[in-house]
Amino acid sequence: MLKITLKKSLIGFPEVQRRTAAALGLTKLQKTVLRPDNGAVRGMVFKLKHVVECEVVPDEPVAAAASKGTK
Repeated sequence: MLKITLKKSLIGFPEVQRRTAAALGLTKLQKTVLRPDNGAVRGMVFKLKHVVECEVVPDEPVAAAASKGTK
């Protein structure tokens, strides 16, 4: 999984980049989304590399944390 955070405003950037951010689910500054780690998502992140911060998070802790909370 990729953890993607919008770090810079998209004002003044091309419409294509705004639409790419919207497709990732990034609508406001500092918003963070989790997306699958695949070629399509990595391509979108590459297109927005100057305005987003991206880190790889393992799949296991997310599933484990969700199951532990429902005891």
